[in-house]
Amino acid sequence: MGDQPAFTLNIDQNKYLPLDGREVHAILTVGSTGGATVQAAPAEAAEVIIIDTSGSMSGSKIREARQAAATAVQTLRDGVHFAVIAGTESARVVYPGGHANLVKASPATRAEAERAISRLSAHGGTAMGEWIKLAGHLLTAHPSAIRHALLMTDGQNNERPEVFASVLSGWSGKFVADCLGVGDDWVPAELRKVAEAMLGTFDFVRNQGDLPEFFRRLTQTSMSKTVAELSLRVWVPQTATLKFVKQVSPTLLDLTGKRTDVNPLTGDYPTGSWGAEEREYHVCVEVPQGQIGQEIRAGWVKLVRPDTQEVVASGNVLAQWTDDLAASTRINGKVAHYTGQAELHELIQDGLSARAMGDVDTATARLAKARQIAADSGREDTARLLEKVVEVDPATGTARLRRNVDKADEIELDTGSVRTSRLRKEGS
Repeated sequence: MGDQPAFTLNIDQNKYLPLDGREVHAILTVGSTGGATVQAAPAEAAEVIIIDTSGSMSGSKIREARQAAATAVQTLRDGVHFAVIAGTESARVVYPGGHANLVKASPATRAEAERAISRLSAHGGTAMGEWIKLAGHLLTAHPSAIRHALLMTDGQNNERPEVFASVLSGWSGKFVADCLGVGDDWVPAELRKVAEAMLGTFDFVRNQGDLPEFFRRLTQTSMSKTVAELSLRVWVPQTATLKFVKQVSPTLLDLTGKRTDVNPLTGDYPTGSWGAEEREYHVCVEVPQGQIGQEIRAGWVKLVRPDTQEVVASGNVLAQWTDDLAASTRINGKVAHYTGQAELHELIQDGLSARAMGDVDTATARLAKARQIAADSGREDTARLLEKVVEVDPATGTARLRRNVDKADEIELDTGSVRTSRLRKEGS
């Protein structure tokens, strides 16, 4: 069993509550060693590469997309099952042509796939739900594999919102999808929906010449996964309410609505596939008021492999009531940090939405506050992007929106707002 990944679970919280305190917050740090060794056989994997070939991809974009898809194929290790999909208002398997199944990567099949990719041309519309459905059907044939899709688009989805939402709901949790937006004519909110439903990431490729490197990096990350799925299993007492479960690092992802009931007091929350990495989650439990000195277990968290029901790590979320004001008002550093990071994301989203609707006052207030939080929490990259949207007079402290904002700067700010910074250690 030496090739099995080892998981750790550490819980950071301040368990002490004032007499009228009812909300318990905790940050769960989940780490994995990855587990793969040189001697061990690599994990079974299935990969689908989805390329937007709609009409807006004509010219240099389709050339870069062909190169990027070829780079992803080259990055696949031998034995990985894969396919390439061209996406327009429908979805078509480009490779393997005429097959409804994935094929194993080898020097021969990779070369065949690259030849098929080289013939891609741009035409038609954009229906991302169709792309997701076809990828899902292909990946379903490999239930024990680490299933992953890489989706790239430069345009806006033409499907009716309810149709798109239905597809995402139906395939959520069946595989992980990472998404890339190219150029400045796509809608971050659409790819955010895909990433949230499919437990993946979404990112902005500002320079389309960088697309092959993005594809290489995402495919490498997918190839490094060793566990197809890990669930956070959270139990709370009968008298308590689990208010939310959210991933807060390395990106923000609300898992609350993805619960699968185990029993009335316990639910599983999917986290997707894992390699050697560390992620952090924020759990909030509302408990009934207690007595001074009373301690309870407000939550019991387990890391569970759904395929075997093996519990690989566990820990307790505690609550204890106290009349010691210093103890009950101390905010745990990690809880405070990630609460601030979530607030930063919400401020940016609210500010950009208000700006799009012409609500200058709301946009200015939200984005100026976001700029301050970003600077205070070490998010220098986000602070720099915010400075391109909102400026603050250093003498008076008055904030105002900039009139001419580069659309690419706005998209980069929008997409980057889901990424969080780790808590800086003392003295760093």
